Amino acid sequence: MPIITLHTNIKSTPKIVFDLSRSIDLHKISTAKTNEDAVAGVTSGLIGLGEWVTWRAKHLGVYQQLTSKITEYSRPDYFVDEMQKGIFKRFKHQHLFKDLGDTTLVTDIFDYDSPLGVLGKIADIVFLKKYMTRLLLHRNQIIKNYAESGQWKNILPADDS
Repeated sequence: MPIITLHTNIKSTPKIVFDLSRSIDLHKISTAKTNEDAVAGVTSGLIGLGEWVTWRAKHLGVYQQLTSKITEYSRPDYFVDEMQKGIFKRFKHQHLFKDLGDTTLVTDIFDYDSPLGVLGKIADIVFLKKYMTRLLLHRNQIIKNYAESGQWKNILPADDS
């Protein structure tokens, strides 16, 4: 069971980074290369506790659908999304946000089991863990770019809290 842990420092407030991280619209921007689209559930705006989204995307040359649900949520400290249906045997993605004063430390913990038993374990070693790490790093870079440049104002609604 591979676990990918990433740390990203972003010069922005935890609330902005938290909300960008749960933005369906920004997720679509960050996954444009895989033609990812939200096709059911929450398909735009911000996703929250108990809500789900089904994504359709082309990964490794094959179109796939994956449904993920927000199972834990405490704004602006953390949220967790877990696969409900999809190609993985299971996954749990923890998004943690720590206020460091002038920056927010984002920690991603992506814990998953590949399908196909032994073949899935071989796929992890050969390419899958690297592929997933690259996707997460790219997503974090997009979040960082939007948060630090002020482009977040084009994605997020006015903050009421």
